[in-house]
Amino acid sequence: MQQLSRQRTILYLAFLVVVWGVNWPLSKSALQFAPPLLFAGLRTLIGGIILIAIALPTYKRIRLRDNWPIYLISSVLNIILYYGLQTVGLKYLPAGLFSSIVFLQPVLLGIFSWLWLGELMYGLKIIGLLLGFLGVGVISVSGGSGEFSLAGVLLAIGSAISWALGTIYMKKNAARTDTVWVVALQITIGGVALLLSGSAYEQWSAIDWNLSFVSNLLFISVFVIALGWLVYFKLVGSGEASKVGSFTFLIPLIAILFSVAFMGETITLKLVAGLLLIVASIVIVNTKPKLLRSRDTANPAAPVGSAANR
Repeated sequence: MQQLSRQRTILYLAFLVVVWGVNWPLSKSALQFAPPLLFAGLRTLIGGIILIAIALPTYKRIRLRDNWPIYLISSVLNIILYYGLQTVGLKYLPAGLFSSIVFLQPVLLGIFSWLWLGELMYGLKIIGLLLGFLGVGVISVSGGSGEFSLAGVLLAIGSAISWALGTIYMKKNAARTDTVWVVALQITIGGVALLLSGSAYEQWSAIDWNLSFVSNLLFISVFVIALGWLVYFKLVGSGEASKVGSFTFLIPLIAILFSVAFMGETITLKLVAGLLLIVASIVIVNTKPKLLRSRDTANPAAPVGSAANR
């Protein structure tokens, strides 16, 4: 995949952090007016249809016969499990707290990138990973903002794991697929699956189609789902997965600020301590020791995970 310029990378990261941060309190608000699975299915299916409409002129790039397993598996990991667990979990925990646990994902991404993508692992990273797990423990055990639910914590962790695995899978198969089509199809497939599940276990009559709900649904579908996932995988495909993941620590902070400002949620010292540990862990995980930086400077052409970098 073509490398992004520094300016475009910064712009994409800023967009992603803001819209994915705002997503959490908006989703929490929308769940007052719709059952979780139906809401998750609606927002993902609308987002997928938008991307398919954008990608239609390049339909020959789909190569369905060769790539259908990629579309299906990425849909299960990145959409069905990620959004299904996330949307149900928001019923049990405040949006800010839930998003904080889910954004352990960059730490998990560092582990998985080492195991399956050949990215570097060293002592400083291990310390960072331990801090990340400690931070999640502090938030989970304390209940963060005063509302503790074991079910909510487990759903948040499951959401983080599925997202990390989905990112690794997409990165490994980036060269085989067109970015727009793989994002469009995984979102659409996931949206259909979530809607079918919601239709089986929930009632469409339970949806209150008021202005607030419709506005939130459309904003999330267009900016968070369609454009957000497209930007995310463009970033992942153009650089190291763990480096891209390191910037997403800002997302739960944005989510908490919006949750406090507009949804009346509170911030406690334990929640702040847990967040600081998670932020510190992600920064440390993605900081190379001086020896490795010197080695990279001496041999810049060596690929990540090559013998020259080990």
